[in-house]
Amino acid sequence: GLRMDERGAVLPDASRARDEATTLLRRPAQADGHATRRAGQGREFEALKDYQPGMGRRMIDWKRSARHGKLLAREFRVEENNNIVLAIDSGRLMCEPVDGVPKVDRAVTAALLSAFIALKGGDLVSLFSFDARPRVTSGAVRGSASFSMIQKRAAEIDYSSDETNFTLALTTLAAKFDRRSLVIIFTDFVDPISAELMLCTAGRLTERHLVLFMMMKDVELESLADMPPASPEDVARAVTAGGLLRERQVVIGRLRLLGAHVIEADHHRLGPALVERYLEFKQENLL
Repeated sequence: GLRMDERGAVLPDASRARDEATTLLRRPAQADGHATRRAGQGREFEALKDYQPGMGRRMIDWKRSARHGKLLAREFRVEENNNIVLAIDSGRLMCEPVDGVPKVDRAVTAALLSAFIALKGGDLVSLFSFDARPRVTSGAVRGSASFSMIQKRAAEIDYSSDETNFTLALTTLAAKFDRRSLVIIFTDFVDPISAELMLCTAGRLTERHLVLFMMMKDVELESLADMPPASPEDVARAVTAGGLLRERQVVIGRLRLLGAHVIEADHHRLGPALVERYLEFKQENLL
């Protein structure tokens, strides 16, 4: 297959990731006045404040609330030093284009954006890619200065015509981490039967880790399913496309039942959607 360095134009330059990251990071800071100190079920006790609806009952300090005659909530500082794993499937399905660009390239762009933000936020980041077998593996790194190393490893991710072996990839990945991690898997699948092994392995992964599946909406299938039928062929195409989209939703539903989180985003919203969810996880201290 093509080497990724031949498709350098597709790889995002660091400055674009930085610009997007700065915009995204600014949002939560404006929302509550201080970026790093957000309410959540964190591990580091910080202060008491009046309980606000939507905070979650676990945050109520019942003893002190009784003493003061009003509901008080514990405020925590968001813990840094979480383990973030970016796992990119570069198998056959991910090498198909969405809107003219291979899905794997779009996944790399989104992964780099979130890596930039996670490193800036004090978390550990590692990159992993796989097709029929594990391919690129970076060690876990921290600090903004490590971003260029993650970028270099991302440039080694190659196109593949092989089917993805989820069992091998995800068990290899799980063996590398002895502590709870946020495992972000960029992948694609067609139907519940071909996704069966992936579902089994994902179920084992969610027992220990916080798992997030990142998928791109299938624009082609969606437009076929919505096309006004002008001929019997159009009807047949729309029915087939609708069936495939429903099968995909069955797999997504099963992943959620296994305890995984799933984001199905428009291809151009993949990076921002991932970063928003990552910041929510940190805010709610799910890591």
